[in-house]
Amino acid sequence: MKTKPRLSTAQILNMNFGFLGIQFGFALQNANASRILQTFGADIQSLSWFWVVAPLTGMIIQPIIGHYSDRTWCRMGRRKPYFLAGGVLAAIALIFMPNAGSLSSLMAPLMIGAGMLTIMNASFNVAMEPFRALVADVLPDSQRTTGFSIQTFLIGIGAVVGSWLPYVLSEWLGFGKNTPDGQIPVNVIWSFYAGAIVMVGAIVWTIVSTKEYPPEVQRSFHVSEDATEESEHKAKFGDIFKDIVKMPLTMKQLGIVQFFSWFALFAMWVYTTPAVALHVYGAADANSPAYQKAGDWVGILFGVYNLVAMFFALALPSIAALTNRKITHAISLLLGGIGLISIYFITSPYWLILSMVGVGIAWASILAMPYAILAGSVPPAKMGVYMGIFNLFITIPQIVSSISNGPIVKHFFHDDAIYALLMAGICLLIGAVSVVFVKDDN
Repeated sequence: MKTKPRLSTAQILNMNFGFLGIQFGFALQNANASRILQTFGADIQSLSWFWVVAPLTGMIIQPIIGHYSDRTWCRMGRRKPYFLAGGVLAAIALIFMPNAGSLSSLMAPLMIGAGMLTIMNASFNVAMEPFRALVADVLPDSQRTTGFSIQTFLIGIGAVVGSWLPYVLSEWLGFGKNTPDGQIPVNVIWSFYAGAIVMVGAIVWTIVSTKEYPPEVQRSFHVSEDATEESEHKAKFGDIFKDIVKMPLTMKQLGIVQFFSWFALFAMWVYTTPAVALHVYGAADANSPAYQKAGDWVGILFGVYNLVAMFFALALPSIAALTNRKITHAISLLLGGIGLISIYFITSPYWLILSMVGVGIAWASILAMPYAILAGSVPPAKMGVYMGIFNLFITIPQIVSSISNGPIVKHFFHDDAIYALLMAGICLLIGAVSVVFVKDDN
C-alpha cells in the first residue's frame, strides 16, 4: 500500500485558499442578511423563516454533490468543477441581493432579496462540500487535523474582512450608511460587490495551484477490497440513502454534538443584530440610524469572533496533541457557550468584544475538529458522499432552529431577541458535554 505524501504548508494553504473567498461572501451574508431583509419589510418573527433556505438547500445539495464528486473526473479534476460552479453562482447572488430594491417593478424587494438569499446559500453549499472532501482526499491522516485547521485559519481571514468591510467603508472611507427607508446603505452594497470578486478570485487560485490525485492513484493508497469496489461502483442516486443507513458510529455520535452546536450558531446569526440593537442601542426600528449603527457594530463583532477563530485554529493541532480531539472540542464549545450567555449581562457595545472571544474559540473548533474526527472513520472511497451526508447534522438543527425560534421569540421572549442568544449559549454547553461520548478513531 502506498502512503500519501506529506504536503508543505504552502501547498495546504493553496488547497484551502478558495475557502477564504467562500467565507468572505458567507460572512457578508451572516452579518447583513437580517438587516437587508428587515429593511425590505421583514418583521422579527419571520426572520428565521427567511433564513431556513440556507440549511434546507444544504441538506438537499451537499449529499448529492458529495456523491457525484466522488465519481467525477475530468480535465479540471474531481472536486474543482463543483466549487467553481458554486462560487460563480454565489457571486451573482451577492451582486443582486442588496440591489433587490431596484428591481421592485418586477417583484416585491423582500421576495427578490429572499430569492437571492436562497440562490446564494444553495451555491455556497455546492462550493463548500468539495473543499472538505479535497482535504481528506489529498492529505495523509497525520496531516488532516493540520489541513482542517489551516482551512479554518483561511476561513477566519475571509470572514473577518467580510464582516468588517461595511464598517470600514462607512467609517473610514466615507461610503454612505444612512439612506431613505426601504433602501440598502451604499457601504453594504459595495461590500457585496467586493465579496463577489474575492470569492471567484480565491477559488480560481485554488484551481490553478492545486493538483488532485486521479482515481487510479487514489485507489493505490487503499488496498481494501471494499474500498476498491466502492470506488469503481457505478454512480446511483439511490446509493446515497444506503450510505446514510450505513453511516459509521462516530458520525452518528458527532450528529448529537453538531445538532446543539449548529442550533446555537443559527440563532446567533439570525438574532444578534436585533438583540444588540434593542439590548445595547435601544433601537427596535430597522430603518433608524441607531439600528443601522448597531448593524455595523454586529459586523465588527462577527469579525472579532472570526479573527479569534483564525488564530485559535492554528493552535488546535497542538492542543489536540497534548489532550485529544474530543477534549479540545469540548473545551472550545464550553467557552463559546459562556461567551453567548455573557451577552445577556452586557450593555456596553465594547464589552461585547470579550463575549465574541469565546464564540470565536468555539467557531474555530466547530469548523475543524468534527471533520478531523470524522475523516478517520469514513471509508476513503466514500469520503465525498459522507462529508455531504455529515452536512445533514449541520442543516437539520438549523431548520429546527428556524422553525421553532420565531414562535419562541414571539410568544415566550416577547420579541426580545436577547433571550434567543441566551438559549443558544445553553445549547453550546450541552454540545460540550455530548462530545465526551464520541468514539474517535485515527
